[in-house]
Amino acid sequence: MHRRLSLLLLSLLPLAAAAQSPAPRDLRYLVIHSPGPAWVAGRSPFEQPGIQAHIAHYRQWQQQGKLALGGPFMDAAAGGMMLPEPGIPAEEVEAFAKADPAVQSGLLKVELRPWLIGMRRSTP
Repeated sequence: MHRRLSLLLLSLLPLAAAAQSPAPRDLRYLVIHSPGPAWVAGRSPFEQPGIQAHIAHYRQWQQQGKLALGGPFMDAAAGGMMLPEPGIPAEEVEAFAKADPAVQSGLLKVELRPWLIGMRRSTP
């Protein structure tokens, strides 16, 4: 009896894990940029050499409907963040982020972070 109960509980573990895993629309992969070795200290993000190629790169995703939000941090630490639309696989986000000309040139470093939307405004 004890063995049967143990086997039943073990068979239910995948179902319990699936019930607790986030819905695809609630999991996003943030692209976090920070200054790379080619970043010129003391210049605004908009004056950095090569920043226009970076903007053009992400403008492609915006035009394809794959970019929800993006922009620079406006503090001394610099860098920025891009928020892809839900449902884009981590592998696609990572490949696109690494293909960024500003990352390739060393102007920016990139980090991909999985982000779970835990709170959202309720709609009436």
